Amino acid sequence: MAPVQTAPAELRRRGWNENSILCLMSLSFNCRSCGSGQGALILDLGLQPLANNLLRLEDLSKAEPKFPLRLAVCQSCWLLQILDLVPPVQLFSEYLYFSSFSDLMLRHAKQAAERYIKEFSLGQQSLVVEIASNDGYSLQNFQSHGVPCLGIEPAANIAKVAREKGIETLVGFFGNDLAKELVGAGPAPIVPLSSPSPPPEERAGERRPFPIHRGTGSWGGGPDQENVGARPAENVESRQADLILGNNVFAHAPNTNDFVAGLRTLLKPGGRIILEFPYAVDLIEKGEFDTIYHEHVFYFSLTALRPLFERQGLSIFHVERLPIHGGSLRLFAGLDRAHPMQPSVGLLLEEETRKGLGSLSYYEGFAQRVAQLKHSLVGLVQQLKQQGKSAAGYGASAKGSTLLNFFGLGKGALEFVADRSTYKQGRLTPGTHIPIVPPSRLLEKMPDYTLLLTWNFADEILEQQKAYREKGGKFIIPIPSVRIV
Repeated sequence: MAPVQTAPAELRRRGWNENSILCLMSLSFNCRSCGSGQGALILDLGLQPLANNLLRLEDLSKAEPKFPLRLAVCQSCWLLQILDLVPPVQLFSEYLYFSSFSDLMLRHAKQAAERYIKEFSLGQQSLVVEIASNDGYSLQNFQSHGVPCLGIEPAANIAKVAREKGIETLVGFFGNDLAKELVGAGPAPIVPLSSPSPPPEERAGERRPFPIHRGTGSWGGGPDQENVGARPAENVESRQADLILGNNVFAHAPNTNDFVAGLRTLLKPGGRIILEFPYAVDLIEKGEFDTIYHEHVFYFSLTALRPLFERQGLSIFHVERLPIHGGSLRLFAGLDRAHPMQPSVGLLLEEETRKGLGSLSYYEGFAQRVAQLKHSLVGLVQQLKQQGKSAAGYGASAKGSTLLNFFGLGKGALEFVADRSTYKQGRLTPGTHIPIVPPSRLLEKMPDYTLLLTWNFADEILEQQKAYREKGGKFIIPIPSVRIV
């Protein structure tokens, strides 16, 4: 373990006192990908609540847990990663992000599924496995085309919704151990490694299909949760997958080597892995600091990922840049030499080299850009309040939690936060404790300005809130730069 390197002069310029600098310089670093002890602190977001831990009113009498949130870069493989981990059971035991509440996510998933079914000739003899399958918003598109599928979802409350749609879903954290169990099981049921008492609805007679040990694998330790699984898909002789999907999950697994090893174990020899995740280049260059929260352990570039996959006998053979979520990367991988290498890989690696991703100087201005953004947005909100204007927020998102807490924008700045998810309405935002209400409240209360915390869905939300805008309401979009629409 080696100390995290940040130049003391840079820290003094940011306003750090000497004791804080000495404390920071003694911190240890160990890259979770390559094991290097050489790391550099890029951004310190202070103590932050869990970004998806939406509170109830009765929770206000309890101490709200907060954890350090600091971003560092490995100076050997150049993987961006947070320094401080929170046990995954705290993060995912009850999760309130349901992908189906976003029209954009539904369209994106449908288009991708239709493309993959056609391009890879997927049919009744195939198996599609999605890691962190959420409420089945993606797998439902394969199911409707008769392609057998299996979801793996760590949050029991969300997996239950997927199962109600008829989508076979395991509750568990994906890793190599779980992959080995699936592959070894074939079409026969897997014997659970532990047998917790069934929940009340199952004791009342609901059938429990295909129980499986949840495992901790890539996600670290913690107590067992409800084990909910699924029967093997019909006509599938092996539990190995023709296609493994991971949409915005790869960055969540702290043991990234174990996660990638699990992908290799679960994959058929000619199968494909397709992962989507926020792209580190967009994070740094657009100042998208609010993408950083405790669930997101990593922020990937192709430079950092290629050696990680090669260590596990996998090859990244194609990449695509996507505009979704402020800039994402779609990565295609398979067993080594199983698929022809596409020009896109070399071209993106060359671009990252030109930009300087393999040098510390590329990352050093990030904290200053975030500080400038904070100055602009907080200054605007204060100016509007001084003018007697009212303000609210839209999108009780994880990224919104990071922004509000780091910028110090609470109930004094925003009267409420509107959100389309019925699972979030009636709760309070983490740390800032702003009430979460239905979007209809915008028209009822007509705040002069609404801070769009889910700016990555700006086009969709601005269209949905056309009536509010026509009546004079304005949206503040905070990233990549503050603007009013």
